[in-house]
Amino acid sequence: MHDIKAIRDNPTAFDAGLKRRGLAPLSPSLLAIDERRRAAIRASEQAQARRNSASKEIGDAKKVKDEARAAKLMAEVAELKTTMPELELTAKTADEELAKELAAIPNLPLDEVPDGVDEHGNAQRHVFGKKREYGFAPKPHDDLGSALGYMDFEAAAKLSGARFVVLKKGLARLERAIGQFMLDLHTNEHGYTEINPPLLVRDAVMFGTGQLPKFEDDQFWAIKGELLAAADGALLRSERLGLIPTAEVSLTNLVRESILDEKELPMRLTALTPCFRAEAGAAGRDTRGMIRQHQFTKVELVSITSPENSRDEHERMLACAEEVLRRLGLHYRVMTLCAGDMGFSAQKTYDIEVWMPGQGDGGAYREISSCSVCGDFQARRMDARYRGPDGKPRFVHTLNGSGTAVGRALIAVMETYQQQDGSIAVPDVLQPYMGGLKVIEHDK
Repeated sequence: MHDIKAIRDNPTAFDAGLKRRGLAPLSPSLLAIDERRRAAIRASEQAQARRNSASKEIGDAKKVKDEARAAKLMAEVAELKTTMPELELTAKTADEELAKELAAIPNLPLDEVPDGVDEHGNAQRHVFGKKREYGFAPKPHDDLGSALGYMDFEAAAKLSGARFVVLKKGLARLERAIGQFMLDLHTNEHGYTEINPPLLVRDAVMFGTGQLPKFEDDQFWAIKGELLAAADGALLRSERLGLIPTAEVSLTNLVRESILDEKELPMRLTALTPCFRAEAGAAGRDTRGMIRQHQFTKVELVSITSPENSRDEHERMLACAEEVLRRLGLHYRVMTLCAGDMGFSAQKTYDIEVWMPGQGDGGAYREISSCSVCGDFQARRMDARYRGPDGKPRFVHTLNGSGTAVGRALIAVMETYQQQDGSIAVPDVLQPYMGGLKVIEHDK
């Protein structure tokens, strides 16, 4: 959420940031609503002040037995009582209109974010490792999994429809092993606190991290109903809860509506959870295999920091996510997203793209982690603050990143470590989580 005072103080800079996002200038319309809101608030406050003053004057007039003046003042107070609710409603309506407009506007890019309108404007930051050489044509993960008999899309379709998968035996265990390895790395070596958060959250929580109102159709929703007795029959009282698209939603909102002590910062949280995305905006994209699923598993990293430390924390978070792939021996590159390709709440984003040799014609880089710094954008939506040395509450800065997507790590391991006979070599770092198993192969 943007600060209307900051827009009021520097509308040119605000519109310049929107332009980099590919959006038209909005400050004139926002400031017009704001001026109407402020005028309505002034009128309401002046009416309240005049009512208080006139009420006092009535007492003074009665003390000196000036009944004519007292009667005139009482008539004025009666009229103010009639008009004040209308003035308050006008102020409230304008305030809600402004809040609605501000809630739909994305965060603004930091100055160092490259310009661009889509992924073609992204800039390569660095590369780790190199592509493996194979003495055979590498297969995609879905061919490998199906041949092993451990990856079943048809069974999942019978249960849930498209974009779901059933993993079995060695691949089910490998996915679990990858998630546990990531959690252990982030908690034991990177200083993150493990959290097991709710998977269903209220609308206000979705709003806090920016899923609402803009991306309502991209979420899955559950309705919690309760039957109430009524004279004319049963009534249903319902409450909507959203299935989290990422643990960022639950973890970041743990500090909502609170004031932290500066000593608690940085607060570093991690969780391994299922995630659910309707993918309404991705119809027809990545329909093959496990690349884009409605349900997937991910390890999330969230940091709550002071404004002074958020950019350094962003670099640290990126390094934590990279370490996962380094220890798995996966080739990847890091991209700095351009202004037009960033997510709604981000000020700056690094994407880690892992090399998958079985994708497309000769392999392809696919996103496996996205690490973003959001400034105080989410904190304003959540009313999350901290108290510094001066004792004054200030908004925290929030960051989030995949540490990493477990399903995509699974298919990157499958495609990278595939062998000519279709078996999958288990990376050394995962073997302790696999009971010492070194190769996943078809049951004989």
